[in-house]
Amino acid sequence: MFRQIKKKAAEQGRTLQAVVNDLLRRALVQTARQPYRLNLKGWQANEQPGVDLLDRDKLFDLMDGR
Repeated sequence: MFRQIKKKAAEQGRTLQAVVNDLLRRALVQTARQPYRLNLKGWQANEQPGVDLLDRDKLFDLMDGR
């Protein structure tokens, strides 16, 4: 592939860097046109006895004990 790009650059009278940059731009534009769908899955959270959600230090202590 490198040789093909190098040959194309020579045929066009351009630098190898310029040809590679153009190829990268085209690839990024094509990728950007494809829609991306983000699927997030939730979870069921239940309050546990003895846990105070407003006490950050206590929460960290409980999480370390997992």
